[in-house]
Amino acid sequence: MRWLSWAVMRTRSIHWVPVDLVIDHSVQVDVARSSNALQSNMELEFTRNRERFGFLKWGSTAFHNMLVVPPGSGIVHQVNLEYLGRVVFNTDGIMYPDSVVGTDSHTTMIDGLGVAGWGVGGIEAEATMLGQPMSMVLPGVVGFKLTGKLRNGVTATDLVLTVTQMLRKHGVVGKFVEFHGEGMGKLSLADRATIANMSPEYGATMGFFPVDHVTLDYLRLTGRSDETVSMIEAYLRANNMFVDYNEPQLERVYSSYLALDLDEVEPCISGPKRPHDRVTLKDMKSDWHACLDNKVGFKGFAVPKEQQDKVVKFDFNGQPAELKHGSVVIAAITSCTNTSNPSVMLGAALVAKKACELGLEVKPWVKTSLAPGSGVVTKYLLKSGLQEYFNKQGFHLVGYGCTTCIGNSGELHESVSAAITENDVVAAAVLSGNRNFEGRVHPLTRANYLASPPLVVAYALAGTVDIDFEKEPIGVGKDGKEVFFRDIWPTTEEIAEVVQSSVLPDMFKSTYEAITKGNPMWNELPVPEASLYSWDSNSTYIHEPPYFKDMTMSPPGPHAVKNAYCLLNFGDSITTDHISPAGSIHRDSPAAKYLLERGVDRKDFNSYGSRRGNDEVMARGTFANIRIVNKFLGGEVGPKTIHVPTGEKLSVFDAATKYKSEGHDTIILAGAEYGSGSSRDWAAKGPMLLGVKAVIAKSFERIHRSNLVGMGIIPMCFKAGEDADSLGLTGHERYTINLPTDVSEIRPGQDVTITTDDDKSFTCILRFDTEVELAYYNHGGILPYVIRNMAGAQN
Repeated sequence: MRWLSWAVMRTRSIHWVPVDLVIDHSVQVDVARSSNALQSNMELEFTRNRERFGFLKWGSTAFHNMLVVPPGSGIVHQVNLEYLGRVVFNTDGIMYPDSVVGTDSHTTMIDGLGVAGWGVGGIEAEATMLGQPMSMVLPGVVGFKLTGKLRNGVTATDLVLTVTQMLRKHGVVGKFVEFHGEGMGKLSLADRATIANMSPEYGATMGFFPVDHVTLDYLRLTGRSDETVSMIEAYLRANNMFVDYNEPQLERVYSSYLALDLDEVEPCISGPKRPHDRVTLKDMKSDWHACLDNKVGFKGFAVPKEQQDKVVKFDFNGQPAELKHGSVVIAAITSCTNTSNPSVMLGAALVAKKACELGLEVKPWVKTSLAPGSGVVTKYLLKSGLQEYFNKQGFHLVGYGCTTCIGNSGELHESVSAAITENDVVAAAVLSGNRNFEGRVHPLTRANYLASPPLVVAYALAGTVDIDFEKEPIGVGKDGKEVFFRDIWPTTEEIAEVVQSSVLPDMFKSTYEAITKGNPMWNELPVPEASLYSWDSNSTYIHEPPYFKDMTMSPPGPHAVKNAYCLLNFGDSITTDHISPAGSIHRDSPAAKYLLERGVDRKDFNSYGSRRGNDEVMARGTFANIRIVNKFLGGEVGPKTIHVPTGEKLSVFDAATKYKSEGHDTIILAGAEYGSGSSRDWAAKGPMLLGVKAVIAKSFERIHRSNLVGMGIIPMCFKAGEDADSLGLTGHERYTINLPTDVSEIRPGQDVTITTDDDKSFTCILRFDTEVELAYYNHGGILPYVIRNMAGAQN
């Protein structure tokens, strides 16, 4: 049921829960730098996902209150912002604020429109759709005051990367952030949505922007009627929920406070491995060389000094080509974060135009792509006359979807791949996305940087991240003249002029009038008429999930965890991309072996994301990220672990299977921010299927902790100041968690003693945060709990 990860659910009454499902995240950049890339990639998308799309189309007819936006329409969060978001509902004369939960963590983008919304795990969402109320601990609210105005040439992306770093440092996991202050009036709605979108990267439940005149202007721009906008304003004013900066502002009281003068924001990017590792553009060259020197880690590659300047020459389609450490091989304008923002999209197109006029071209071996979040972007790029310059620089339209940001970057040219792998080149990707964790963007790009769309074009033109844009030329243009960054960078006024003349309300109206009508490939999909889905046991895409097999009507109660082995021993910042990768299926992985045994050719492996409807594939893909670091392996990188009783080095899936066959439970040890990144339910479903009973970490990211609870896995935190290393835990011990066997004796957040077979004893905090979560645990997970409740209500 992972397909629901791109649904948004709106509460209109207590009796039923409507679901808006936008089919997204499945298009891949197989064809790039070609005028037929859009059509070719969509055809491949439907070929690969035909069975899964058919399942979704069946669901749209089998369930009530479910709106389906077909594939190829755009990214869910941009569609939500431009079309689905209501701000205020008017149902039969009863008015109330819009609210939404979505099963993608970047649902928070809608907070920029003044709609309270956030991401939940797919597991929790599935239960919510079936009528289960959501429970949460009342969050703290962080007030973030904005003053001043962005300087000329500084983009919304620069602002959001700055805010992300500040909030991650402040610590806002599980909290709400509300932005306020006179600087709000200087930010467009799209700028606000960019900041709100990145809430998962700074860890907050949501980053909220109250409704004001900027919000109302955006609603009119995107085709909402004058009558609707007037109703929204009147309702919010009547309930003291409208912010008017022309009136005296009340003093706000928050749990904690932050402030930022927008004038202090500098051009920047983030990387090479985490979204909150911001680097100012002026420091990028020195930071890159430090990364080459540093030991392997979030800011290091440990490349020996004598190898740092090596040049790898190769043949690219008959042309001489070369790569160095830091060479850009992927440059992608993609993801919901920035493609909803006309100022950065048109700014990027202006960079491409200025470069063309000065005689600069992107090297042909750089895989460039343009993947907007909605069809509106294409309309204003065409209206402005700037799409042709994107095309001239290789940024052809490749699809409407997340593409590179979700790992659907497609293959690199075989000559580029060979040059990287055979010479151990630290190649780079630059993308306008929100995630750059290791192994996510592409298996061969070890350095991945988040940047504004204009900077993506600039780095593509430079061909390397090893450059000081202030001092070094980007390249040589017409007549042998050096061209510098300042020569191609548009002013804020230039961008504003193009936005004003090219982004028009009719574009939004015409795009969304036909949004649910689909396309010929979608419309031709056959739909079974039965209200129950007919499972095909031979399918490698859609498989009947095992969660309800052998389920009894009586809850099983708390499960004992006694003498469990440690399956994996992790450090900090293990993301859901590490736990459940979404990219290509590696040819030597357990998932590949499973597919080959069922007659699937390597060329048809597809991605984990496309096969997430098959638990057999996804269980084998759990902890299969090729860049994962497990302390058991002593510095070796890769998806393997040690089977403690025998000392064998096995794939994680094979080790887990061996433990299960021997009748042993397993646990996982981890550091801080365990489960950061995407709200990927398979990052909890997979470990449950592998037999993991508990995760003991320094801290959890909000959604992943909730997902673990939903699958019946016990989340526990070390006491403050302690971790596995300080307690002398190597992972070779056997662990007993001394929880009461009667759920009535367990309390949210209580201390629990854990003992090991070598006589160690330490205390952890039980991270069941509410009584409702304890009920889920008693039932073996949230889905069995809901099913038992539904069955009981019918009897």
